[in-house]
Amino acid sequence: MTLSELRTQVCRDGEEFGELDEEWASLYARCSTATPFQSHSWLHSWWVSYGRPGALRVVLVRREDGELVAAAPLMRARGPLPVLTQLGGAITDFTDVLLDDACPEAAPALAGALARVARGTVVDLREVRPGASAEQVFARWRGPRRRLADSLCLELPGVSMDDLIARMPSSRAQRVRAKLRKLDALGIDERVVPGEEVPAALERLLTLHQLQWQGRGVTVEHTSDRFAQHLARAVRPMVECGDARVTEFRLAGDIVAADLTLMSPRLVGGYLYGADPVLRARKVDVSTMLLRHGARETSASGRATLSLLRGAEPYKQHWRPETVTNQRLMLAGRGAAPLLWLRAGAAGGRRWAARQARERAWVGRAVGRVRAWGRTNGGGG
Repeated sequence: MTLSELRTQVCRDGEEFGELDEEWASLYARCSTATPFQSHSWLHSWWVSYGRPGALRVVLVRREDGELVAAAPLMRARGPLPVLTQLGGAITDFTDVLLDDACPEAAPALAGALARVARGTVVDLREVRPGASAEQVFARWRGPRRRLADSLCLELPGVSMDDLIARMPSSRAQRVRAKLRKLDALGIDERVVPGEEVPAALERLLTLHQLQWQGRGVTVEHTSDRFAQHLARAVRPMVECGDARVTEFRLAGDIVAADLTLMSPRLVGGYLYGADPVLRARKVDVSTMLLRHGARETSASGRATLSLLRGAEPYKQHWRPETVTNQRLMLAGRGAAPLLWLRAGAAGGRRWAARQARERAWVGRAVGRVRAWGRTNGGGG
């Protein structure tokens, strides 16, 4: 097959995007780099909750017989500058395009189609995981382009809980084993939620999530109606096709925690959980409970990676994960090079400012600990 035998189109209508579900699912299954965030269920549901009329730009590449071999789910971003960005927004940990593994012409064809759509525009792809299909498009882009660092993600190997514990220093490993014994002694059991019960289980999960973070700065979007509606639409079909799993944890018959895990052929990622404060009162280490659950899911299915997704929170570091940095890929359309440099410069400046703020916060905490130590040991303040 040659590039001339492929045809391209741009989907601008939300209903038409919704009707792509079956052929999108077929392409998704033929793209080895895809994560559940690239599934049609996730993306179309996100568009219904978060999209804006007139902004949709889903770029499609087909064979002459109509088979879909590449797709880039994009939209026109808000703001004064002409920018195309990915569907999924801030609630999506990994973004990507879809390329048929068996069609080597798909990547150059999609790059060419994007170049035509992006005349006078910057294509700004956030949170691209290393090894993603979008890298193939980036490599074939003939115009101005920039690659920047994006969010940090932490990843563990897809091994058993015992093997994860063996990676830790002996003193910490002993503490983790003690926490696991406490969990077993309490008799907390797990139940995988079947598809027909997923909507009600997600309501319980979100309620537990708000209880867990009450008074401690919950992510505001996780409390919104549009987020709840997005999960309700997206997750049930994802569960039914094996891209997601909802698990509830019971103590003495009561649901005390719930977890939403997303799964692709290569990785398992814990996306969202909620835990009743009663577990904290009983000194249950919820993160250890969930990590054991995730390790079991990953190792039993033969997947290579247990992803802790975005964020380098201290509790994740206890497990000695590998740090993986998502990428931000910027591509300029014809005549848009100045816009690319402007947007890339602004992004770099924001990252620098954020890094400086984190360093100042770290120094402030360190000084506070030293002063506290001094007061405890009779020193000055």
